[in-house]
Amino acid sequence: MAASTIAFIAMSFTVPRRNRIFHYSTAGVTLVASIAYFIMASNLSYAAIAVEFQRSNPKVSGFYREIFYVRYINWFVTTLLLLLDLLLTAGLPWPTIIYTILLDEVMVVTGLVGALVASSYKWGYFLFATVALFFIAWNATWVARKHAAAIGPNVSRTFLTSLLLPIPKPFYGILDILAKPVFGAMLLIGHRNIDPATLSFHIRDYDDDMHPTEESGFRSAAAANNNTGVVNGSHNTTTHATANPTVATDNTTTGTSGVTGTYANQFAV
Repeated sequence: MAASTIAFIAMSFTVPRRNRIFHYSTAGVTLVASIAYFIMASNLSYAAIAVEFQRSNPKVSGFYREIFYVRYINWFVTTLLLLLDLLLTAGLPWPTIIYTILLDEVMVVTGLVGALVASSYKWGYFLFATVALFFIAWNATWVARKHAAAIGPNVSRTFLTSLLLPIPKPFYGILDILAKPVFGAMLLIGHRNIDPATLSFHIRDYDDDMHPTEESGFRSAAAANNNTGVVNGSHNTTTHATANPTVATDNTTTGTSGVTGTYANQFAV
């Protein structure tokens, strides 16, 4: 895992900074997983939870179960990044991506709570997690696959490859270790032939030339600001122009006649 993280970061230096989003997200997956497996290998970050049903089999008998909550923390981060890789590859709209990621967090958190609570209501938490998983699978397989196929064959092929990333996760262990590095590398290799602009997002670096569409937008915004300034300036000029003569006239009138000055002061008030 750690070696894969270093390899993915090294691969990111072979492409421009604006095209490194998949390198960083994939490296983030293996980095977080490396830390989580180190903690579990150290026999840390677990909680002893009283079992609800006693079993007679000596292999699984006992009054408590060892729940490694760091595994759920690992999933909270890595499944988010895996889904981000998957859904960005398919070119899904941002609202759908955010909604799917939210469901993923609901699934992981309710699963963690269901594992940690010593209660007969565990089934409720796992039910919430299962419902969330259903909608995640729908968006990540059916909806995303249609989007990827509509963009082009390269995107569709890379999407189907990255779709294999989450599959081995429930099996833990060696499959989980192999899945992230191996399929992460396949994902990055597939993206070598895909322009990020094809996936409906454009990231501009500080030393890049401005895109024609962005340049037009900046010019329109600048023109709008200039027009607003002119309007405000005219309004202020008009206000001062109408107010000052009134004051001057009032003062002049006040100076020439007491009756007229009284009338002028009343008018000004």
